[in-house]
Amino acid sequence: MDVKKKSTEEFEKLLEIIDRLRVSCPWDMKQTNESLRKLTIEETFELADAISSGNDEGIKNELGDLMLHIVFYARIGSEKGKFDISDVLRGINDKLVYRHPHVFGNVVVTGATEVEKNWEHLKIREKKGYKPVLSGVPSSMPAMIKANRVQEKVRGVGFDWEKREQIWDKVLEEITELRNEVAGGSRDEIESELGDVMFSLINAARLYGIDPEAALEKTNRKFIKRFNYLEKETMVKGRSLHDMSLEEMNIIWEEAKKYDDEARRPAGTGEGQ
Repeated sequence: MDVKKKSTEEFEKLLEIIDRLRVSCPWDMKQTNESLRKLTIEETFELADAISSGNDEGIKNELGDLMLHIVFYARIGSEKGKFDISDVLRGINDKLVYRHPHVFGNVVVTGATEVEKNWEHLKIREKKGYKPVLSGVPSSMPAMIKANRVQEKVRGVGFDWEKREQIWDKVLEEITELRNEVAGGSRDEIESELGDVMFSLINAARLYGIDPEAALEKTNRKFIKRFNYLEKETMVKGRSLHDMSLEEMNIIWEEAKKYDDEARRPAGTGEGQ
């Protein structure tokens, strides 16, 4: 049996399961868009965790959980007489075809950058009436992800640095302004300048093809791993972190860094090789 046929059968089975749960399970019967919202956000973060850790089995499972939510929302929409799952699928199919004229039409593009620009232009054109470029950025989106998305969207209409190297002057400028405010500014001014520094660094990450969220999460995990080493070694020595000086902790911290670096070093690249 080919993949497309199996996928169709499994999708139809999921629709039937949701239909039955909606009328037979007390918990499923009382769910609304609002009650599912926070669960959907949680599932999305769980998928992000699985992706970050390279857990293919986890990615598969979390995608299934998100698929459940999509079908559930569509079932609720159908009950309200607003839309059903076929409307959802038709909508995304039509959108993809419309926004890829270089695949489904006669438009010629030279690369991914041009595709992105065309995508943003087409999004604006397909809206009824004028709609601001940044109107589609969710207000509840986490700040770092939102900053990255805002920068991507304005880039799509040509508002971007001519050369990516130019961003470093901006980063240094914002850091200088932050230091000046720290030296004598108010809390609000310091907060504002710190936000500018972070926004410029996120912009730099985007220009160099780095996902700032993934980069920060990598550092978070590295710090946690090294601090756990510090805590464990302290306990082995019969000591408590509360009773140690910062200098003593830094000695073990440097050991953790060395241990971590050696663990990540490819085989055959150590000293003496």
